[in-house]
Amino acid sequence: MRFLLVLLCALICAGAGGFAQAQTGFDRRGGDYASFAVRSGDPAVCAARCERDRNCRAWSFSYPRTVAVQAMCFLKKEVPPRTEDKCCSSGVKGAGVIEPRTGPEEFSTDRVGGDYRNFELATNPSAEACRTACEGERRCRAWTYLRPGYGTATARCFLKERVTRPRSRPCCISGVVR
Repeated sequence: MRFLLVLLCALICAGAGGFAQAQTGFDRRGGDYASFAVRSGDPAVCAARCERDRNCRAWSFSYPRTVAVQAMCFLKKEVPPRTEDKCCSSGVKGAGVIEPRTGPEEFSTDRVGGDYRNFELATNPSAEACRTACEGERRCRAWTYLRPGYGTATARCFLKERVTRPRSRPCCISGVVR
């Protein structure tokens, strides 16, 4: 009985530290044994491939940087520690993809429609410049940052005069301001 209690505590502590979770905004460097382009640009494809591969213990997904530089999946033979890096999503086998749910940014979310203005932005994986532009305009109620490589070579910011329904899409980061 004591052994089970110790094991349960160890599992809870490991989960609380976040080591075994997959997360957007983290990379796991090293231990690669295979890599491939992900045409859809969806990190869930990378997580699913790891699940089906008996040699895979962890994975890292790199978002596309331009139309010419595709999204990439890196399968790992070991579980390297995660390192904070907005370029990527990563995880261990069995964890799936966990998007951050706190803060002003809605990762992998597109708010289609309601645009009154859009413009090109310097690549910024956190989408901070787009959010800041929306906050600075009285008319803006919501925004969507389109990552480069998802239909355009450069990042774009869409400012919205109305709040539209969120749609799950890896291309975008969105938020509501007012």
